[in-house]
Amino acid sequence: MAMLSFKTVVTTDGQSVTTSYNKSHGSPFDRGGADFYYHRPPEPHYWASGTGHGIKTTEEQMTNAEIAEYNAGFAEAADYGDQKDWG
Repeated sequence: MAMLSFKTVVTTDGQSVTTSYNKSHGSPFDRGGADFYYHRPPEPHYWASGTGHGIKTTEEQMTNAEIAEYNAGFAEAADYGDQKDWG
């Protein structure tokens, strides 16, 4: 079962728009968040069968929606600000 994250944004005309993202391990959203956490530069990708399993899907193979999910995961992690302490 997919874990979902919801984000609501209020537009300049006062409308509320809610977007949901699949946060399952290996999803574009998950990988974006992990890249930020581990101090890696953004490089959209995901693993459909879970991180490190099956075939890695790279940015060139992703849809615009999948790239947007990756970027949303990276941005949410950056907003939260938690990153791995390697020290």
